[in-house]
Amino acid sequence: MRTPHIRSLAIALAVTTAATITAGGVGTAFASPAATGTSSVASTKAAKSVVDAARAAAFAHASATGVSKDDTLTATDALVDPDGKSHVRFVRAHKGLPVLGGDLVVHLDAKSKYLDVTRAVRHQVQVASSTPKLTADQAKAKAASAAKGNAGTAELVVDARAGRTALAYQIKVSASKTTEAGGARTVVIDAATGAVLSNTPVNDEFVSPRLKKTLKQRGETLAPKTGATSGATAAASSAFGFNPPKTVGIPSIGTGSSIFVGQVQLNTLKTGKSSYLLKDATRGNTETRDAGGKELEQFAQGKAFTNTSNTWGNGTLSNRQTAAVDAEYGITSTLDFYKKVFGRNGIKNDGAGAHALVHFGSNVGNAFWSSDCGCMLYGDGDGETFTKPLVVLDVTGHELTHGVVDATANLQPTRVDAQGSQFGEAGSLNESLADIFGSNVEFQTNNPNNPPNYLIGEKLGLAQTFLRRLDKPSMDQLEGTVDYWSPASYDTEVHAGSGVSSHAYYLLAEGSGQKTIGNVQYDSPTYDGSTVTGIGRDKATQIFYRALTRYMVSSTDFHDARTATLKAASDLYGATSTEYKTVDKAWAAVNVTVANTPKH
Repeated sequence: MRTPHIRSLAIALAVTTAATITAGGVGTAFASPAATGTSSVASTKAAKSVVDAARAAAFAHASATGVSKDDTLTATDALVDPDGKSHVRFVRAHKGLPVLGGDLVVHLDAKSKYLDVTRAVRHQVQVASSTPKLTADQAKAKAASAAKGNAGTAELVVDARAGRTALAYQIKVSASKTTEAGGARTVVIDAATGAVLSNTPVNDEFVSPRLKKTLKQRGETLAPKTGATSGATAAASSAFGFNPPKTVGIPSIGTGSSIFVGQVQLNTLKTGKSSYLLKDATRGNTETRDAGGKELEQFAQGKAFTNTSNTWGNGTLSNRQTAAVDAEYGITSTLDFYKKVFGRNGIKNDGAGAHALVHFGSNVGNAFWSSDCGCMLYGDGDGETFTKPLVVLDVTGHELTHGVVDATANLQPTRVDAQGSQFGEAGSLNESLADIFGSNVEFQTNNPNNPPNYLIGEKLGLAQTFLRRLDKPSMDQLEGTVDYWSPASYDTEVHAGSGVSSHAYYLLAEGSGQKTIGNVQYDSPTYDGSTVTGIGRDKATQIFYRALTRYMVSSTDFHDARTATLKAASDLYGATSTEYKTVDKAWAAVNVTVANTPKH
C-alpha cells in the first residue's frame, strides 16, 4: 500500500475536560506518552492548548459554528495531523442542559487559527425557558409506556434534532418488551407536550426486526457455513502499541477450534501450573465470557472461560467454549485491523481492549454491539431461523465498527418505528460504514477458512448466499437494499439505505463493471452509465475512515458524506489528485452530486 502523504501525529493527549482526548489516525499507531517519548504533563498541556484554541475559535466564529454565549462545549476527541492541523470534536450544553444533535467538529490550521466547522445542526439552538411543564415522573411514565419497560432517571435536555429546538426529557428504559432480548431503549419526551420525540434501542443489532420478519415469512432456516476444524492453525498476529494492561497471569499462545473459521491461534493467560484464562493481555485485556443463557447487563457478570489446557473448544456447539473461540478471534482480528490500518488503538482509541458475552439470553438469534456494556453480545440462535450463534467474522467486524462510529461521529437514525426499524440517511451511513469496515476486517485477516470479499454475512447460510454486498447492493432481496440515492433515501430503512454509500465505496475501491476478486464475481453498475476506475481498496478505506473521524457528525447524510470524503481525499492525496477526482466520480455514479443536494 502506498503511504498517504498525510499521517496523524502519534501522541496521546489528555485534557482537563470530561473526556480523554487522543490523537491518532491514518496509518499511524496510537501511542502512549511513554511510547512517544513525551511526558504525560507535556501531552496534557499540548492537548489542552489544542482544545482551548478550538473552543475559543468556535465562539469567535459563532455565526459559522452556531454556538452562543449560553452554550458550553466539552471536547470528546482531538486529532492532530503532522502538518499541524487539528480537528476537535465537541458536544454541547445549552444553559447547562445537554443538546441532542449539538455536536460539532472545529478545524484549525497549524497556527491554531480557525479553518472550518462541521456541525450537526444548522439552526440556532435557543430555548425560551428551561422550566418543563411536565414533571420528571410524568415523563418517566410516558417513556415506560412507549418502550414497555422500566424507566430510569429523567434527564432534562435540549433536543435540537430534525430542525427543532425543544426542551425535553431523556430517559433510559430497561427490560423493554419492544426490544429483542429485553434490551434497553433511550426515549426522549417533549417536556411541554409529552410527545415522544424519539425511541431508540441502546444496543445495535445485526439482524433487524424487518429482516427477521421477512425470513420467518419465507420459512427460511439458515444453515451457516462452518470452517474446517483441522489442518493449519490460523495465526493471530501480535498486536502492537496497546497500553500495557494490569493483569494477573503470564501471556501465552493457545489454540482454538471454532465454528466458522477453523482452527485458530489465541492469545491467552496462564494463571497457574495447569490453568488458563481466555483473555488477551496483548490487546488491552480483550476477553470473552459466558453469559450462561442470561440477559446480563454488565460484562463483569459473565463467567470467565478457564481451562486446564491451552486448547479451547472442539468445533461443535455442544462445547460452550467453541462460540467463544469465534468471538475472541473475531474481536482480536477487528482490533488488529483498526490498529494496523489506521493506527486506531482500540474501539475508543484509548488503548482498551474489547469484551464479548457469548450464550447471551435464551433463544436469541442475533448479535449486538452494546454501548452500555461496551461489549459484543452473541445469542445462540432462536431455534427457528437462526440455528447457530452469529459469531461470524464479518458480523463481529460490522458490530464493533458501530462502536467506533459511536466513539466518533455517532451517526443517528432520524426515526424509529413501532416495530424497532430505524430510518434515515445518517443511520444508513452508519450501517454502510459497518459493512465497509466489516468486509475490510476479512481482507486484513485473510483466513483461508473465511476468504475475504465484498459480501456481508455470506457464512450465515442464507438462500441468496449473502446478506448484503457492496458492488451491487440491490442484489439483496431480503432487505430491499438500494444501489442509488433518491429523495426517498431520507426516510429509507437504514439497512436498505446503506447501499448508497456502500456502492460508492466499492466503486471508489474497485471501479465499475465486471471483475473477479478471489473466487467472487462482481459487476458494479453506475446510475449515470459512467465508467469508474477504482483507486484500490487501501486508499478508498483510508479516505472513508478519515472522513468518519474528522468530517462526519451525528446528522451526516449522503451529500454530507460526499463532502467529507472529498475533504479527506484532499488531505491525503491533494485536491487535484486522481484519488480526489475518483471520489467525486464514485458519488456521482450513485446519484449523489452537488446539483441534487437537498436544501436543509
